[in-house]
Amino acid sequence: MKQDNILVLDLGSHDNTKIARLIRDCGVYSEIKPHDITPEEIEALNVKGIIINGGENNVVDGETIDVNPAIYELGIPVLAVGHELAKVNNSDAWANTDEEIKEGLKTFIFNDCGAEANWNMKNFINDQVELIRNQVGDKKVLLALSGGVDSSVVAALLIKAIGKQLVCVHVNHGLMRKGESEDVIEVFRNQLDANLVYVDAVDRFLGKLEGVSEPEEKRKIIGAEFIRVFEEEARKLDGIEFLAQGTIYPDIIESGTKTAKVVKSHHNVGGLPEDLQFQLVEPLYQLFKDEVRACGEELGLPHDMVYRQPFPGPGLGVRCLGAITRERLTALREADAILREEFAKNGLDKKVWQYFTVIPDFKSVGVKNNARCYEYPIILRAVNTIDAMTASIEQIEWPILLKITDRILNEVPNVNRVCYDMTPKPCGTIEWE
Repeated sequence: MKQDNILVLDLGSHDNTKIARLIRDCGVYSEIKPHDITPEEIEALNVKGIIINGGENNVVDGETIDVNPAIYELGIPVLAVGHELAKVNNSDAWANTDEEIKEGLKTFIFNDCGAEANWNMKNFINDQVELIRNQVGDKKVLLALSGGVDSSVVAALLIKAIGKQLVCVHVNHGLMRKGESEDVIEVFRNQLDANLVYVDAVDRFLGKLEGVSEPEEKRKIIGAEFIRVFEEEARKLDGIEFLAQGTIYPDIIESGTKTAKVVKSHHNVGGLPEDLQFQLVEPLYQLFKDEVRACGEELGLPHDMVYRQPFPGPGLGVRCLGAITRERLTALREADAILREEFAKNGLDKKVWQYFTVIPDFKSVGVKNNARCYEYPIILRAVNTIDAMTASIEQIEWPILLKITDRILNEVPNVNRVCYDMTPKPCGTIEWE
């Protein structure tokens, strides 16, 4: 079933994501497109309406940007916000709160555009299964299975579409959380009977990362090395022509658009080698994080798996700040395990969207066992969000924070301070690198 589509054309607004999400909340699919999309590209989509969304970033390379005038000749209803056209139809004044915006959007998408509320996970899954089968045919697909939400949902969707044609590869790059690789093997190989290949690449990754401190360079090294590992695994198999990835919509948005600077390169968006030997299969690229979880539940994945802690592709590599060392990785991994254990004990694992530890690449003076010590701090971070585009800080009760601090200082080697990060997004990203 072809989904009706309301396009949000990006003319430099910070509200593109919010508007697209509110439209989807109304049961209609919405997608953000660049301002210079052509009328021909629009006609290739099932577009029922267009929202021109102007904003403060509407100047690119010294020139004010605008949409192609031919778009107005397509016969598709257009709503302008923060744009010259809005001054004519007064659409800038149509809303103040999210609820008012949603009501205004409903009027536009249902009354003016005649769109049908057919955007839901059941339809999405049926569409993707058909698209995957058409794309893949009888060939095999290689999937990087970290055990995180995105890769798990991709795996379930591909299994539904192509069954045993899927080969899952779990790469232990030395940047996993404590016990994580063991858990992945237990759940996917032993419980779900997935075709799973385990690759121990700890020394390989840490060797490539030795002495590298720049965050973007680390991400690109990790992303490129992942692809190399998959290429090697693929050569051991027959018929592998596709690489599946858990790319989701915020990954694409944060990796930069024509009117928005790069927030951070995602390993599955930036950093791919130019001589990539696979065609990509990215069935989740349209979904926000909460929609990925809804997709997983619709596919019948266990609740604990669907709501597993988000974990970045580069793993602890972006939480071990600066040049990565095994000593700091060990401290980071142990501190993270304590944080997760204490959150689970106090029910915070069901309340807080993402929580983790960070270790910087500097030491501070402290006192241990009545003697001066010079060791690392551990930074705790706990945030709540819906779509990972904005995030607020969880207000953890003081006794819980004190217990976590006490355990880390007493149980984790080479650590003498614990700090709590109070920075929301924006202006701080969820991850530190």
